[in-house]
Amino acid sequence: MRLIRILTAAPLALGLATLLAPAAAADAPSPTASASAGAAAPTTTDFGTSFLTATTLAPGQDAAVTAATGDYLYWSFAASEGQTATVQVTVALPPAADRHGSQTWSLDLYDGLRRLQACTAGPQDATGDQTTGSLTMSCTLRQVRSWAEPWSDDPLPGTYYARVSTPDVQQQDLGLATQVSVHVATKGGADDAQPEGGSLREPLVPPVNAGAVAAPGGAAVPTPAASPSATPQPGTLRAAAPVKAVTHWYSTMFSGWNTRWYWTLCGGGLAALAGVVGYRFTRHPRGARFFRPAPVPHQGPAPAARQETYRS
Repeated sequence: MRLIRILTAAPLALGLATLLAPAAAADAPSPTASASAGAAAPTTTDFGTSFLTATTLAPGQDAAVTAATGDYLYWSFAASEGQTATVQVTVALPPAADRHGSQTWSLDLYDGLRRLQACTAGPQDATGDQTTGSLTMSCTLRQVRSWAEPWSDDPLPGTYYARVSTPDVQQQDLGLATQVSVHVATKGGADDAQPEGGSLREPLVPPVNAGAVAAPGGAAVPTPAASPSATPQPGTLRAAAPVKAVTHWYSTMFSGWNTRWYWTLCGGGLAALAGVVGYRFTRHPRGARFFRPAPVPHQGPAPAARQETYRS
């Protein structure tokens, strides 16, 4: 009897374990997934020197670079609808013994159209004297909107740029090594976006087209972004095709290396002709046939003096 119960319970236990195994495996967190979710993006040590070469910062990624005093440092980050971004910058100034005076550092934020954005909080400029060791700057953008009027500077979803520069520094201090740390934090999301009644068709991501790369053989190899047949990815904007120059009937007149001399001589001749014609119509013509002197009255001999005779 006991043997029968064991043989009957074994298949039931095996079937129950088979049914519960997938659910348990789905609920248990994967070691790889948990490690990737908990690990933050590594701190980058790169920076750009212009808008086109700006280093992109991923969400939660910081930057810690060594730069020269006087350089322009650029980073880019993304902000979506309903988010409010805050950029914090810490500058470790060179040793006081190497400096010759005070330094002023500035933090500016631009949107995808490279329009300067206003900050709602935080000091954008920081000035330190020769004994100051570090400076701190921050800027909090306005909440990103889903749309904006063409004449406004409202922040829109897309790419934003952070530029760190030194507008005021001693000439002798240019080129000194300095440490710059950048931290970008965003809060909010699409659920926090204010209903404005409109939406943006595509995020503001400026096209970055480096042109053609010279091959070792001397031929120019177009980059994938520059290929006209390449299909644009969603969320990117492509540069407009060049407009063909409009030609007129006078476009080829007096053409050549001395075009300016031709047009100068022609213009001088026309100006002289206009002066002669104007003088002819504005001045009274003079000539013998047009001169009619006024008539002179007849002048006879002078009458003799009259003598009076008196009788006594």
